[in-house]
Amino acid sequence: MKIFVCLANVPDTTTKVKFSDNNQQFDDTGVQWVINPWDELALTRAMELKEDSGNNVDEVTVLTVGGLNTEPTIRKALAIGADNAVRIDAEPADSYVVAYLLSEYLKSYEGGYIVLAGIEASDYNGSAVGGMLSEFLDVPSVSAVSALNIEGDKVSLLREIDGGSEQVIAGVPFVAIVQKGIAKEPRIPAMRGIMMARKKPLEVIKGEAPEALAEMADFELPQVKPPCKMIEPENARELISLLQNEAKVL
Repeated sequence: MKIFVCLANVPDTTTKVKFSDNNQQFDDTGVQWVINPWDELALTRAMELKEDSGNNVDEVTVLTVGGLNTEPTIRKALAIGADNAVRIDAEPADSYVVAYLLSEYLKSYEGGYIVLAGIEASDYNGSAVGGMLSEFLDVPSVSAVSALNIEGDKVSLLREIDGGSEQVIAGVPFVAIVQKGIAKEPRIPAMRGIMMARKKPLEVIKGEAPEALAEMADFELPQVKPPCKMIEPENARELISLLQNEAKVL
């Protein structure tokens, strides 16, 4: 069985966000690009499953839609342990385009497989690719997955619901939309992994993208946070007044 991990190339969360062209374009000058945190956890869990001799996972492949600038991020995924990677050479204009291009590649694969997709990307937080992908592939999807284990030819998943959690048993193929908890900590590439990643196959496929269904009209930075107000410990009345009338949280 094969595990495909969908990989988004996103700005580091410490990046100072800037816009250009009257706030209509994201300015990526000097931006450090990284693996989307939820996808990184998905990749970590995929590697754990492959390394467990009790499972029948024989290969982990990462899939990315994007240009040449995504390849350093893909190489990091290979250094973490993925066996190979596929870059679909197209502009990831919106979630619909990304899901469509991923599905067109996956439709050519014959055999049992699991697709792991992060619940969202840390840049646009669309939370749509995993669900759209399962529809394009016409396979089941399970959302909000926080644990995944393979039991023979079935997969046991734990997903979070209001007020608790539920266990789901799924057959392959299917799409798991994973969230925090799928792995404890993301793996950090070791030096040996970094050296081996240079020789691992990275296939580039030209993607024929459909017309995007959404576009960004403009961007707006959040308002600057006001300075912190210090209240004397014995002045509870003033604190309550500020919380009620200014912060409006009471």
